[in-house]
Amino acid sequence: MNASASTPSVRLLDSTLRDGSHAIRHTYTPDQVELIAGRLDEAGVHSIGVGHGDGLGASSIQFMRAANADDELLAAARRVIKRAKLAVTFQPGIGTKRDLERARELGADLARVATHCTEADIAVQHIGLCRRLGMEVHGDLMMPHMTTPEKIAEQARIMVDAGAQGVHIMDSAGALTVDDVRARIAAMRDELQEEAEVGVHAHQNLSLAVANTVAAIEEGATLADACIAGTGAGAGNCQLEALVAVLDRMGIPTGIDLWQLEDIAEELVRPIVQRQPTIDRLTLTQGYVGVPGSFLQHAVRAGERFGVDPRDILREVARRKSVGGQEDLVVEVAAQLASQRRGAAG
Repeated sequence: MNASASTPSVRLLDSTLRDGSHAIRHTYTPDQVELIAGRLDEAGVHSIGVGHGDGLGASSIQFMRAANADDELLAAARRVIKRAKLAVTFQPGIGTKRDLERARELGADLARVATHCTEADIAVQHIGLCRRLGMEVHGDLMMPHMTTPEKIAEQARIMVDAGAQGVHIMDSAGALTVDDVRARIAAMRDELQEEAEVGVHAHQNLSLAVANTVAAIEEGATLADACIAGTGAGAGNCQLEALVAVLDRMGIPTGIDLWQLEDIAEELVRPIVQRQPTIDRLTLTQGYVGVPGSFLQHAVRAGERFGVDPRDILREVARRKSVGGQEDLVVEVAAQLASQRRGAAG
């Protein structure tokens, strides 16, 4: 079934092979990437993100080592992608300029340069490099619930002035409500006008990923991210096949074959996902307090080690306004909570 076969008014990036790798502990093999990327390309997906869940160069003890290098996964995807753009994600401070250059050598068409929502200035040199390398480049503003719509618009302006052709709000904690999304997209549209596109990357922690994505599109977003079967860190990402179905029902064209997406989910993705995306007491707490999905397993392990409820750890981490890349704080918080409990019992 070719849903919304007319000219797309919104372009969708599938992040199953990047953000979705969190759901399988970054163990995608080149063969799996080649098979899934090829099928996504055949289905008409506009862009396909590939690589470690935390971006180029993230395979490490801190962010979890990947079973296979980004180079191998990108090369596998490039062999089969004929129509879609091959996309990579990059975080300054995690990846290096050489990582971006190498991704381009391997055929990456689109670079997503991601920063905390108030730190767009640290991406300026990397956005410029991507443009010089001939890639399309978008900026990602992570944890957008931690600042105002006006600040988001200001940060988007920094990225566009540096050369970004699009800017997304990346709801890393799944903490935005529908009204939050509308306000931030509207502020970005007012600021950028026709200079650049705006987009959304929604997580499912508050069970709002599809609704938030639709709200963003209604406010003028023309770019959106999603994952097959809703895979991803924590409660997972916006579910691609559900989003395409909803947009088709609304008369918003995507040009993507819904039946093929459903088949990819059932035949290729769900069978290998180690932790099916779900809204449980921990992932819901993440969205409620506003903690990135990457903190989840760290909090679980620290809770077991120190005998502390992981929800209390997540709440305290959020109170300290922690952001992605500060996962090592989890152990410190857990130790302090355990010490306080012993003192109170003392």
